[in-house]
Amino acid sequence: MSHRIVFLDRETIAPEVNVRRPAFDHDWEEFGRTSPDQVVERLKGATIAITNKAPLREETLRQLPDLKMIAVAATGTDVIDLAWCKANGITVSNIRGYAVNTVPEHTFALILALSRNVIGYRQDVINGEWQKSEQFCFFTHPISDLSGKRLGILGEGALGQSVANLARAFGMEPVFAAHKGSTGLGPLYTPWDEVIETADIFTLHCPLLPSTRGMIGLDEFKRMKDSAIIVNTARGGLIVEEDLATALEQGMIRGAAIDVISAEPPADDHPFFKLLEKPNFILTPHVAWASHEAIQTLSDQMIDNVENYVAGNPTNVVGDF
Repeated sequence: MSHRIVFLDRETIAPEVNVRRPAFDHDWEEFGRTSPDQVVERLKGATIAITNKAPLREETLRQLPDLKMIAVAATGTDVIDLAWCKANGITVSNIRGYAVNTVPEHTFALILALSRNVIGYRQDVINGEWQKSEQFCFFTHPISDLSGKRLGILGEGALGQSVANLARAFGMEPVFAAHKGSTGLGPLYTPWDEVIETADIFTLHCPLLPSTRGMIGLDEFKRMKDSAIIVNTARGGLIVEEDLATALEQGMIRGAAIDVISAEPPADDHPFFKLLEKPNFILTPHVAWASHEAIQTLSDQMIDNVENYVAGNPTNVVGDF
């Protein structure tokens, strides 16, 4: 059997990354990007779809009777109607373990930038403040060491564990927050309320689920230390974004660094845009995952998943963790 493979959004993988062709008889077609209203037309006759962010919902999948396998070019599968796929025999495979270096390193780049006020001091130099100071240094922004600080990690998977290892190297105390509203999860976890009230720095590494959507909001910000920093390199919907803007504007917390937003790219009136001039706020465009090494690993694993499915030994099947 010859397979027709369609990659809906090749531009979500950096152009310098090699996407090898599967080692079996197939027809390959790829598009830089695909809007929701183009998905059905482009996948007609396809047996295998590759997608990163192009959505495949029930109303779309019903019109694609030839589709047998979806290879997600990411770990998150919220763009796929998994229940419909399971009920109709469509195998969905995702990517795992590729970001254990790139996301934690980006996380700590953001933590360090905020803790040491790198953005604020850089802007001061640009503005000529160093020359005006008439001394070898000046103290316009507070600087804090990481050693001895408590790092609250929300998400205990591979990324959270990797972040914890880096934290220990800095002399920090990493603690894994118990799931919000849950108790009795075991010795790995510190109670949710305790983490919210005692952590110096928070970092999010959990999936976006109904139970985690909006898990950090105004109530949590009010209970955090006013010296706390929060970093999100996971999913935008985990934080109530309007509440984060309020928390920063009112000084409830010291700083925030965000790599993910609930709708990407964000609209021009997104509340984060009014924070961009603040030295204690950093916004990066969903690139924590995007080191060259990580994306090449992702691409290779994506094609491995396709080849293994065709060989009758599907890998990384969603729901088979």
